Formats: sequence, C-alpha cells, structure tokens
Amino acid sequence: MIVIVDERERVKDGYSSLFGREGVPSAGFASIEFGEWVSSAADEDLQSVGAFLIGECESHSVSARMIRERTAAPVIALSEQHSLEHTLKLFESGVDDVIRKPVHIREILARIAAIRRRAAQDQSGATEIGRLRVFMNGRDPEIDDTPFPLPRRERRILEYLASNSGRRVTKSQLFNAIYGIFDEEVEENVIESHVSKLRKKLRQKLGVDPIDSKRFLGYRLSI
Repeated sequence: MIVIVDERERVKDGYSSLFGREGVPSAGFASIEFGEWVSSAADEDLQSVGAFLIGECESHSVSARMIRERTAAPVIALSEQHSLEHTLKLFESGVDDVIRKPVHIREILARIAAIRRRAAQDQSGATEIGRLRVFMNGRDPEIDDTPFPLPRRERRILEYLASNSGRRVTKSQLFNAIYGIFDEEVEENVIESHVSKLRKKLRQKLGVDPIDSKRFLGYRLSI
C-alpha cells in the first residue's frame, strides 16, 4: 500500500486513482491527520505500507525522520519546485528520493522498487528461498531459474511473505498489504482463498508446501 500525504484532495484522489489502475492500493492523508495517524498507528498497519509520498504540506510539516522512527518504508518527496536549493533541502529533511512533477505513476513505482532493492541484502533485488527466487519489483518469481507466472494478487502475497521470510505474518497484515488498510469493500477472508491457490501452485511445482500456516497465528514462507 502507498500512503499519499498532500493538502489537496484532488491530488490525493488523482494519485489514488492512478495507483489503483496499476493494482496498487493507496490511502490519502492531509498533513495534520497524517501526523496523528503515523504516530499512533499499529505496527501491523505500518508494516503494510510500501512507501510514503509527501506532496504539498504547508499547513503542517511532515517529518521524514518521524516516519523513519516507526517504519523503514521508503519516503519520497513530490516536488513542484524545480530548483537545486529546494531539492537539497528535501534530501536534508531525510527523504529517500525527490521526484519532480509531473511524473508518470510507473516511474514512481520503479523508484520505490529501486529503493527497496538497495535496502535489500541481496543486490539482485530478489529473495532466494530454496529453489524459489522472489523479486520485489513486480517481476514474476522464478523456480529453478525458470519464470513462474502468477496472478497479481498471488504474486504480491508471495512478495510480502518473502520480504518477511522466517517471520510469521497474520491474515490482517496480508490483507492490508494487498488491499490497503482502509478498503471496506473487500472481506478480509478473501486472503485465505488467494493463499490457498498460491500454495497449490507452489506445491505442484516444488513438490512441497512452502507456506506454513497456523490458525490464529498466520502464515510463514519456509522451504
């Protein structure tokens, strides 16, 4: 999920619509309500955020360092001022990247993926678990170096499990990562159906079930 912070409703709605077309859930905040949310949000909710986009926040400043205290998700500033001084000031504030507007939504997603790749221990931008290689940039996973195509939501579930490899994640965490924290139109139990289909495909290809599930505790990717 992408969190957009901007004072202008049309900007937040516009980005939410564009991210939605790419199958990426998002949520928009005004700066003052964002500060209250990020300081009090549950850890599970923050772990579901893939990146923060900070736009115009004149009425109430947004601190990248405050965000960093709660989560390691990339923080990107959207700048409408094309000056070196302003860009340097944004970097000094602690953001991971500065993107000048106008910008295509796919470029934003590509920059987010690049930041996450640099943060990953594996310089290839992939997490390898046994014969399975999972990429974090929307690319299909591989099994034995052969592409293993998956529907978008199943692929994103696998990416989220791989990014938390060795740790158990709850159904709520998966739902928030795939559908967004504030999506009330989809039932949380849909995650069970997606995971079931993903497990079946992986089991057929690997010969083992790589997703360990425990009732009330959640899921863990383990081969």
